[in-house]
Amino acid sequence: YSHGDDFRHLDWNVFARHGEMLLKRFQEEEDLHVYLLLDCSRSMAFGSPPKFDLARQIVAALAYIALADLDRVAVIAFADDIIADFPLTRGKDRILSLLKFMEGLEVQGEATDLARVVQDFTQRPQRRGLAVVVSDLFDPHGYERGFDLLRYRNYELHAVQLHDRLEAEPSLLGELELVDIESDGGQKVTITENALKQYRKLFEEFQESLRKYGRKYGVGLTQARCEVPFEELMLKMMRASGAVG
Repeated sequence: YSHGDDFRHLDWNVFARHGEMLLKRFQEEEDLHVYLLLDCSRSMAFGSPPKFDLARQIVAALAYIALADLDRVAVIAFADDIIADFPLTRGKDRILSLLKFMEGLEVQGEATDLARVVQDFTQRPQRRGLAVVVSDLFDPHGYERGFDLLRYRNYELHAVQLHDRLEAEPSLLGELELVDIESDGGQKVTITENALKQYRKLFEEFQESLRKYGRKYGVGLTQARCEVPFEELMLKMMRASGAVG
């Protein structure tokens, strides 16, 4: 399959064969609580395939692996606020219900506000556990405060940051009107080669800031483009989590 396909068509046998590697990470605590935070903001609709399609596949795969090990799993869909959530559940027999919930999700809402989402999420009366944020992390307020809150509330944090090739290496030139996909705000600009060079520099600085944050605070981080094969991305995530060398 290609990673733009419906996530219900995934070959789950792939994850059954490799699941033990990732479960080594989960088995540090008996009956681990796994919270999968899925970004549904409108910027996730961008990409070839869309970032949102790949993000749902990632969340579905991680949920399947955790449920197969009898851990408790919840999915929290968010944008500027929590949009919907699938409450903590346990057991392989719950995977179809979880996938049905995810099938009903779509990109919506305003620009990402991770700090607000995490503030609401961490105020819930629930046991601490592993929090996996799957997002492009294009948050106008910055990702740091949301990440800080998760760490301060003693959640083990892993972030999966997705982006499209055109977001990293745009090739637009000339007189254009750029429209923000999340706010719908537009601005007429003149894009030159020098402007593109500056943009690429700023984008790479943003990527590096995430890596520095991860190294400084011991946060697991997986960064990937949408066109990366799904199995390769999952293996990269396992390596980032310490499940495989």
